[in-house]
Amino acid sequence: MHDHSSFGPLGSDLELERFDELKLRLAEISRSYRSSEATHTSVVVPSITMDQEELTKIEGAAFYEERLLFALIRLANPLSRMIYVTSQPVHREILEYYLQLLPGIPLSRARERLQVLCLYDGSPKPLTLKILERPRVMARMRRFIGDPRRAYLTCYNATALERRLAVELDIPLYATDPAHRPMGTKSGSRKIFEAAGVPHPLGTNDIHTRDEVLAALNRLAGERPGIRRAVVKLNESFAGEGNAVFTFPKPLPEDPAERLLALSRALEGLQRSTRDESLGSFLRKLREMGGVVEEWVEGEVVESPSVQLRVLPDGALEVISTHDQVLGGSTGQAYLGCRFPADDAYREEIQAAALRIGEVVAEGGGLGRFGIDFVTIQGDDGWKVYAIEINLRMGGTTPPFMALEFLGGGGLDKNTGRYVAADGRPKYYYATDNLKSPAYRGLLPEDLLDLMVEHGIQFRHLSLTGILFFMIGALSQYGKLGVTAIGNSRDEADLLFRTTADILNLATGAPEGAKGTPRSLFEPDAPRLV
Repeated sequence: MHDHSSFGPLGSDLELERFDELKLRLAEISRSYRSSEATHTSVVVPSITMDQEELTKIEGAAFYEERLLFALIRLANPLSRMIYVTSQPVHREILEYYLQLLPGIPLSRARERLQVLCLYDGSPKPLTLKILERPRVMARMRRFIGDPRRAYLTCYNATALERRLAVELDIPLYATDPAHRPMGTKSGSRKIFEAAGVPHPLGTNDIHTRDEVLAALNRLAGERPGIRRAVVKLNESFAGEGNAVFTFPKPLPEDPAERLLALSRALEGLQRSTRDESLGSFLRKLREMGGVVEEWVEGEVVESPSVQLRVLPDGALEVISTHDQVLGGSTGQAYLGCRFPADDAYREEIQAAALRIGEVVAEGGGLGRFGIDFVTIQGDDGWKVYAIEINLRMGGTTPPFMALEFLGGGGLDKNTGRYVAADGRPKYYYATDNLKSPAYRGLLPEDLLDLMVEHGIQFRHLSLTGILFFMIGALSQYGKLGVTAIGNSRDEADLLFRTTADILNLATGAPEGAKGTPRSLFEPDAPRLV
């Protein structure tokens, strides 16, 4: 980044001081926003600012900038204004698709309060860095913002780049200060679980070298006799793509030297999320960013729920939602989708554990939305809950619930964990950002929207049910898109999703059960991918 800023180099004392001053505005902005008392501007920069090499594992990663387009629904508040920045152009019909969802707001009026800025830069650099490299773009953003005391920055995740952008725009960042970013790493998560007194898998933090990996695996074998598998996780990764699965050799030699040799040989078979990635490449990234080695928690019935929380500017902590995540991929740990709400069998337990963890996060400076992933194991005496990781950012469960939150006109019932909409009925959904098939390639946004109207699966405000699409821009090139199916019951939501996939498959000649789709939605007796 060419630094012509008056704040000096990234992370300068002057920058940090100004960042802390701006943070003080958030409480008043939040109060005005929630009460719809004053005009405010939301600056949305959906930059996935993390290791770019890790992002290459995600097909169509550039189009994840479209995941936060559901934020346009904030324009339903007539006092709300928004800037939305992207690297590449967003198709006009995609923007109109979201804006037409606004209840009772003429599309032309909403457009007057929206500035969409495209940088026309498809390079792999983070979007936030691209903005910082363009002073004229920032000047254009400042002009639209007007009074910076009524504006705030929303981003996918917060790093030093997002902190600098907030300072350059003279607006606060509504997210955890990047100085506290270690709380959201795999090692940091485990330390917070320990502080919160929440059970989590046995393992070792702050691993960097091959020898440390082997030592940690050796300890696990000693402390968990008969252990079958372990997970080696990079500290900073995306959607489970930085996790690798280790299978312990059987039998393990008793002699310490022979045991280490056997573990070393077995490490050569470490199962990475991407087949093209070599063990050497994975270990290099482990040296650079660190990671953890922990046991693979196993059982006959295993689920992978998550809890979304939010720390408000006044320090209050609240549960936003609970989900059951659908996982798959080569390691069984890649995020495919989610169901809302989480199963009643363990929802209260994960919610209580999440609140204990959230209190530690809040005390450590956490702010805004974040998620906590769990594994639950069914036993004879009920469900055992293990905390797995903290995501100090928006995640895969954020966009679908954000849509429901704004369109449903209701709120979360904390006693049941269900979202009760304005019509008085609880709503359920199945959502995925990974419905894909090679046969879908070539479908334009217009084609998708025509199919939606032709088959009557669009979202209906009257019933507050139907299909919401996202990441539509990835469809033509990658044959991939996001779907949120909202119904009045879990079965109805599943049926809506299944119907949508069937329509796409029929229109394109794709085989039933496109890749990334949980087979349980198509074959009732098939095993679940969790």
